[in-house]
Amino acid sequence: RMTSHNMTWISYPSKNLAFTSPEEIEAFIASQNIISRLMHCYMAFFVPIGLIAGICILIIFIKNYLHDKVIENLDLLLLDFTISNIIMIFLSFTVITRPDYLKATHLACNVLSFFFNFSYFNSQYVLILTLLILLLKRFPPRTALSKATQRPILCVGFVLTYAFCLSLTEAVLVGRDNYHLETDCQLDPLFAWPEYEIVKFIFGFGIPSFLQIFCFTVLFTKEAPALQQHIRTYPAAHIINITIFICRLFYNIMILFRTTFKLQKSIGTPKNELVMNIAEIVLFSETCASLAFILGFHKPCK
Repeated sequence: RMTSHNMTWISYPSKNLAFTSPEEIEAFIASQNIISRLMHCYMAFFVPIGLIAGICILIIFIKNYLHDKVIENLDLLLLDFTISNIIMIFLSFTVITRPDYLKATHLACNVLSFFFNFSYFNSQYVLILTLLILLLKRFPPRTALSKATQRPILCVGFVLTYAFCLSLTEAVLVGRDNYHLETDCQLDPLFAWPEYEIVKFIFGFGIPSFLQIFCFTVLFTKEAPALQQHIRTYPAAHIINITIFICRLFYNIMILFRTTFKLQKSIGTPKNELVMNIAEIVLFSETCASLAFILGFHKPCK
């Protein structure tokens, strides 16, 4: 059975310390320094790269559309992916306060979490759709699924609606109490119910990863003789899918660890908090890197 939905007991280990030895104090200071340095590295290096790449991609796609009056299916999906990632980069500015946390009311934190989850789910499922379209190019165009993917605006609309519904579900699972109270805010709120992380793992990583592996498996078996040529034709989609899988695997494992602590009524240790912070910054860094990969490897952008 799930733990009680009263999450008022929970807090960050770094906010609830009772040092008993000099070694513990040194370990705490070291972990705070690591978080701070990673945050500075992310803000100084990854954020400018991500934002510059994102703006360049938007300009290129808009110029191409104005010139040709038509946008390719793959370009439309990558445009949606780019906009989602730019939103995530702006939301990632919440890490500027690390090793401390952004101060906000429960309601404001829930709103930030909603937009973060909307971008997170949307970017994940748009990539699945991209893989599916690349896969269906090798099948007869008469199949129902192939016909559906010939209407990319409809497909993007479906993904946006699905991402919105998932984000709304997550907003409910953050909890409905203490909206007026101020709290330490992360984009995946610490005070959310345990179901929040479980739903996020299943729909934000488990199902998409299964679909990714399925698409790659079918693609590799069907394209075995000309696989290298296929990867050279669509390098951006494949590189981004692999990068996202690796980075989000680490992040989602840490999300599940946090759930186990909640179910055990434990706040964990400063080391657990450090690794969760590292996973969050890795996730945001992947968002920036993905935009750089599109700019560097997607043919219209090159």
